[in-house]
Amino acid sequence: MKKFTSILATIMLAVMSLTFVSCDDDSYIADSLWGVWEGDMYVTSQWNGQTYYSSYSVLAFDKDPYEYASGSGYWVDYYSNAPWDYFASHITWRVNNRNIEIYSIEDDTYFTIYDYSLSESWFSGTIIGEYGDPMQFRLRKTASPNWGDYDWGWNYSYPGYAPSTRADGNNNADKPVRKFMKKPTE
Repeated sequence: MKKFTSILATIMLAVMSLTFVSCDDDSYIADSLWGVWEGDMYVTSQWNGQTYYSSYSVLAFDKDPYEYASGSGYWVDYYSNAPWDYFASHITWRVNNRNIEIYSIEDDTYFTIYDYSLSESWFSGTIIGEYGDPMQFRLRKTASPNWGDYDWGWNYSYPGYAPSTRADGNNNADKPVRKFMKKPTE
């Protein structure tokens, strides 16, 4: 009976250590994600019966200092041939079992980033939303929090923050729907 208890205790210890490692991984990923990333997310917006392709995107991840692996931020998609110059929305995000879950507040849409590679300078992987197909992306880090000037508050903002609005000024009109779709070859 002592041997059985010893084996059971060893198994429980192993399971508990894996649980703690997962939390540490999520926190480490959140720390690495903190900053501003730019690149092509292959986002399209459908509005008024037309599909428009963004030229590039900016995602800002601001880490919540009171939570181990979550925060807020913003997501801006820039367009060159659309009735608007950009489409911006506030986001909340969290790392959950190594997946990055993003909620776009103005879109009222959830996105999940998985199978990704994250370094100090590059962030690439697969993103899928409620609409559209899974898409590969590659972003470059363009800004990090200034540790010497950081006030450890919740609402830290990065230079060049884009408000949650459409650039054409018509905020009461129907909003475009953000999707992921390959650009057609020309």
